[in-house]
Amino acid sequence: MAMLWKFMRVAKYSKTTLSPKVKVRGIPTHSRHSSSKSVPSDFAASAPCSNAVELLGKSYPQDDYSNVTEKILSKVGKNLHNRKHHPLWLIKEQVKEHFYKHYLGRRGTPLFSVYDGLSPVVTVQQNFDSLLIPQNHASRRREDNYYLNRDHMLRAHTSAHQWDLIHSGLDAFLAVGDVYRRDTIDNTHYPVFHQMEGVRLFSCHELFSSIKDGEGLQLFEQGHRTAHKQECHTMEAVRLVEFNLKQVLTKLMTHIFGDGLQVRWVDCYFPFTHPSFEMEINFQGEWMEVLGCGVMEQQLVNS
Repeated sequence: MAMLWKFMRVAKYSKTTLSPKVKVRGIPTHSRHSSSKSVPSDFAASAPCSNAVELLGKSYPQDDYSNVTEKILSKVGKNLHNRKHHPLWLIKEQVKEHFYKHYLGRRGTPLFSVYDGLSPVVTVQQNFDSLLIPQNHASRRREDNYYLNRDHMLRAHTSAHQWDLIHSGLDAFLAVGDVYRRDTIDNTHYPVFHQMEGVRLFSCHELFSSIKDGEGLQLFEQGHRTAHKQECHTMEAVRLVEFNLKQVLTKLMTHIFGDGLQVRWVDCYFPFTHPSFEMEINFQGEWMEVLGCGVMEQQLVNS
């Protein structure tokens, strides 16, 4: 079973069988699994030619779906989140410090690994299909995304790497990177921004070991989907995962913003989590959304 969480817009650019584990989406880190190296900004991209786009050392043939602009291509490879002392780097390091200190594995090493150099060019399958996003979902529209061609695009979210990282055997990780959406520019939106995303998978032992008489509790059942749980998860498992998820994220926000923080949780919908929540914090008298999270769809884990 698993849980998942993701900081939304962190900053403007200038942001089979049932698995034996339950997965939660969250934001943890660890350097024991090193990520791919960031691409230097002077090797970012060349302007699109008549037939292909040259980007990060690869060539992508253009077709009727190609809509990425020269202006956006010039942003790829800047990797502001990896530039020492940049505000985005400072936020990333603050989150890493928190998780390295408070979440340790059996051997006393950081529980979460961090990936902050994954290529922003992904396949449509990675960005949408692997996350169970329907073919007719509005988020796939050309008007909302930057497509290199029908098969490749600039990632619209760090979730595009989720399936690959889980498939590699990881059960707790943080992914950080620049993401691209065709947003109208205003004081809170820009076509390039950054996300931080975390995932954690739980085994039965990990989830129930601290619960009195927890030996008899189970992660899975053959039940019915409700507003509070997936059909394959027991209510006990979902409640524990939800509690863990919200506790972890509340502690993280307090670490970043300080004590006395007012937090509220709002039920919401994401195609790849259920139940799903958004966290809002009170900032200068107004409620501001800072992240989305939830219990990952077991179908995604099983796939």
